[in-house]
Parts: sequence; structure tokens; C-alpha cells
Amino acid sequence: MTVQRVDARRNRALILAVAEAEVAAHGADASLEQIARTAGVGSATVRRHFPSRRALLEAVFGNRIDALCAHAAALADADDPRAALLDWLSALTTYATSARGMADALLRDDKDDKHHTDHVNACSARLAGAVDPLLHRAARAGAMASGVTTADLISLVTGLALATEHHPDPAAEAHRLLALTVRGISPQS
Repeated sequence: MTVQRVDARRNRALILAVAEAEVAAHGADASLEQIARTAGVGSATVRRHFPSRRALLEAVFGNRIDALCAHAAALADADDPRAALLDWLSALTTYATSARGMADALLRDDKDDKHHTDHVNACSARLAGAVDPLLHRAARAGAMASGVTTADLISLVTGLALATEHHPDPAAEAHRLLALTVRGISPQS
């Protein structure tokens, strides 16, 4: 019995790792069958762990959302609040440009799919909760233009990821555009 549980955990982790790579390469419409083939498991095994495409995407994006939240927490007491916030925005930009489909999912307003909307709102809320302290510290230090909200920053990065998705080097272009934008929202003294 224990062997199956270990096997099942290994299969789930492998499927998730392959799915992350496939989503990065092909977006949210990545083939579940290709994920199964690459992971060396059957389609039924993929569906046993992730009963729907949405469940798989939630797991793929959820791991990265967790990492971004942890990164924000690690930066919370940094000496330079502006640098800490910009470091986090850079990490979000890197992820948003590498995880095709996440940016679209964060902007999507699918009124017919309450579960999806609730999940996307939960992801956005988790990100906002994690970065709010960084933004507030930067604002108190005078390093952020007044009126800038966390939702503004997440929307900004999401827009950059969508705008650069078909660029030959999406991450580099998104970071270049982020740097231009930062000059407007957080002019350095």
C-alpha cells in the first residue's frame, strides 16, 4: 500500500512538472495527452490526479503563486523598500512571461464559470495580500507615486505579459517595458 502512495505522489509531482513546462511552451491549452506521454503515464493517471484541465492549471499556477507570495514575504523587511518592491515586480514579470496562459487567466472575467472566476480572484487576492506590505512600505518611504494600488501593479504586469507574448524574447521585452513604466510610477529621487 505504501508503495502505491509513494508512486502516486511521484506521478503527481512528475505530471505537475511536465504540465508546468508544457503550459510555459504552449499556454493554457497545452495538450493533456502530450503531458501524459511526456510524463510517461496514461491519460487516466493524469485525470485521476487532475480531473479537469482547470484543476491541472490551478495546480501549475498555484505552485508559482505560492513561490511569489513567499518571495514577497522574504522581501518584507528589506532595507530598501523601493528595491524590494521592484525585485518582486521583476519576479512576477518573469513568471507571467514564462507561464503562458496565466496572464490571460488573471484578466479573464468568465461570468459563466463561477469556479474559475473564484479561483482567479483567489490567486489575485493571494498575490495582492503578499505584495501589499511591500507597496505600503515603498509608499511610506516616498518611493511610489500616490494612488498606485497592488491591483494596478498586477494588472500592469499582466498587460505586459500579454503584450509581449508573441515577441521573440517576451521576458526581455516585458522587463524593458516594466523599467520604462517604473520610471513613471516610482521615480527615483
